[in-house]
Amino acid sequence: MPVAPGTFGTLVAIPIYLLLEPLALWTYLAVTALLFLVGIGLCETTARDFGVHDHGGIVWDEIVGYLVTMSLAPSGWQWIVAGFLLFRLFDILKPWPIRSLDRGVTGGVGIMIDDFLAGIYSAVILFGISILLR
Repeated sequence: MPVAPGTFGTLVAIPIYLLLEPLALWTYLAVTALLFLVGIGLCETTARDFGVHDHGGIVWDEIVGYLVTMSLAPSGWQWIVAGFLLFRLFDILKPWPIRSLDRGVTGGVGIMIDDFLAGIYSAVILFGISILLR
């Protein structure tokens, strides 16, 4: 695993996003929700096996968080890059209430929730920018 596993995991999410991006919005959201739910179990099991709550090698949460980020974004590389940067910013800084939930919620939900919320914050900003640029 590279030095910055969260960044690496988010980079892995980009080709997954490119595969899902052409889908209808409801299908995209359904797939993302399914990946979130599957991630709860996968992350909990992996964390238990590694003996660490949110081991750096667990990047499923970053993948889902980035997919959430891009859910309302327009098509185009500039949006992919902007989404990447915003998601990483919120995932690293963990503004309220992300940090509280990251520390207070355990198990697979705890691993997934901070990245999900970082994705929501990022999606709202991307969507707002896209509206302003119309």
